[in-house]
Amino acid sequence: MRISTLGYSAVQGVKNIGRNKMFSIASVATMSACIFMFGLFFSILMNFNFVLKNIEKNVGITVFFNEGLDQASIDMIGQEIINQKEIVKECKYVSADEAWEGFSDRYFEGNEDAAEGFKNKKDNPLANSAHYEVYVNKIEDQDQLVSYIKSLEGVRKVEQSKQASSTLSTINRLITTVSLVIIAILLAVSIFLISNTVSMGITIRREEIAIMKYIGAKDGFVRAPFVIEGLIIGAVGAVIPLVLLYFMYDKAITYIMTKFSLLNNIVDFLPVATVYRTLLPIGIALGV
Repeated sequence: MRISTLGYSAVQGVKNIGRNKMFSIASVATMSACIFMFGLFFSILMNFNFVLKNIEKNVGITVFFNEGLDQASIDMIGQEIINQKEIVKECKYVSADEAWEGFSDRYFEGNEDAAEGFKNKKDNPLANSAHYEVYVNKIEDQDQLVSYIKSLEGVRKVEQSKQASSTLSTINRLITTVSLVIIAILLAVSIFLISNTVSMGITIRREEIAIMKYIGAKDGFVRAPFVIEGLIIGAVGAVIPLVLLYFMYDKAITYIMTKFSLLNNIVDFLPVATVYRTLLPIGIALGV
């Protein structure tokens, strides 16, 4: 398409919006509402997944060894676990002494004298509690890794937070399904609204289009102004709510942290720049 033809189509597309002001305004407003809801939900979804990922980091597997197992065999078990690189994120060895120190710090706080009698290594009540703490990349892979570790020679017991991993997996699947359904609904509504507006423009210009066709205008030349009209409406309808959400995001997080100060030490929210690296192109693309 020549530059002059493209310019003509762009001008006509803008004029189409002017001819159908009420329908265009209605489409932009509804599109803005749809994209605003999408952006709001998307921001919540990203933060929710971020929180889940942080929780997953603390849901690990504890691997205990057979009594009297030598250090070389323990190291070999650790290496076998680490070799599962696609699943294992971190594998940390905790000796019996470290296990007792952690236990005493937690349960004898403020009453350290009660733990003095166990300073001698021979008196360590957790002498057989050396273990590996293993963390996975994805909580869904935890069961697979547990089955593998149980098959290793020298492993006495493997403990995992079955309820936590099951709950997190269920929440992840639920959030993914709901997000896909909402995105599909919003996209369908937006397409319906824009197509109605463009259809009205075609109806109003039916005679003009017929004349253009009679004198030899090609389909692409006739369609181009309506395509441009739809693109403009979609882009404007997407930019407005994205700008609003950008300025509302930080204020909303500040309000939540102030109102619910208990969350300060529990939940971390993503910065707006991180959210918008993904939301901005998706929002514009949905509008267009």
